[in-house]
Amino acid sequence: MIEGLIGKKIGMTQRFDDEGNVIPATVIHAGPCAVVQIKSKEKDGYSAVQLGFLEEKPKKRPTKPLVGHYEKSGLPPARILKEFRFYGEDEIKEGDQFSVGIFRAGDKVDITGISKGKGFQGVVKRWGFKGGKASHGSMFHREPGSIGASAYPSRVFKGQKLPGHMGDQRVTVKNLTVVESDEENHLLVVKGAVPGARHGYVMIKMVDFGSKPVPEKGKE
Repeated sequence: MIEGLIGKKIGMTQRFDDEGNVIPATVIHAGPCAVVQIKSKEKDGYSAVQLGFLEEKPKKRPTKPLVGHYEKSGLPPARILKEFRFYGEDEIKEGDQFSVGIFRAGDKVDITGISKGKGFQGVVKRWGFKGGKASHGSMFHREPGSIGASAYPSRVFKGQKLPGHMGDQRVTVKNLTVVESDEENHLLVVKGAVPGARHGYVMIKMVDFGSKPVPEKGKE
């Protein structure tokens, strides 16, 4: 059993519960992912499994070291390669594939992605500053205002909220609920929003993975 999968965000939709309430949801193309390398405590100092996201189009113009790394497991170079925790070294071997079937409706997952880049933004959009009056004659509209005193401390404090690059950062949304798991079409539907733009890659991890029981060999 592995901790999670690599996926690609398709977009948002909605579902309805038994009472007719609307559930905002995100559709993710999760897996299939293949095991590229298994890391052990004896050799690497920690236990993990490297998963490659299998897509119709493999990675373009891979480097020779990357090609050699994938040849050991008999797989083509994937565009995305991530590490996940897993149970039992004997139950997983290089070349094994995992699908969205490891998730079930009602499971809690943490999803990590790269947020949308907004470019250079001011303090009103970047930090939610109120700004000044918009009326006629106002000389203060969307500026940050005073950022420090002249006499004391005569400097700008570290961490002061200022204009700058917004977005394009690694973001994790925790405790999202799995609404639907379609193993045939490799689709995972989760409640709520997921970081990133459409067709962006995400990492889907089970919550409280270490506390889950170890499944029997050959069973999910």
